[in-house]
Amino acid sequence: MKVFYGMLLVALAAVLAVAMAGLPPRGEPKAPSHLAANAVGAPVAGTYYIQNAYRDARTPNMVTVILADYRGFDTLGETLVVFTGAIAVLFILRRRTP
Repeated sequence: MKVFYGMLLVALAAVLAVAMAGLPPRGEPKAPSHLAANAVGAPVAGTYYIQNAYRDARTPNMVTVILADYRGFDTLGETLVVFTGAIAVLFILRRRTP
C-alpha cells in the first residue's frame, strides 16, 4: 500500500509541475487574470485591487490592503467564526476534575 501512495504522490507532483510550468510570471501585467473584464467592459475587482491598492491605502502590501481595507467586515466575520470554533473545541476538550 505504501508503494501505491508513493506512486500517487509522484503522479500528483508531476501534474502540479506541468500546471505550474504553464503559469505566467509572477506580477506579469499582461497575464490573463489581470486583463479580465466583466460583461460591460469594466475591469473586475481583482484588476481594481492590483491597480489601486497602494493609491487607496498607502500600504505597500497588497494582501493587507485587500484583507483589512477592502474586505474588512468579511475578514472580521471569518475571524469571528474561527474564534468561536476554537472556543467550542476548548470547551469540548477541556479536562474535568472530579
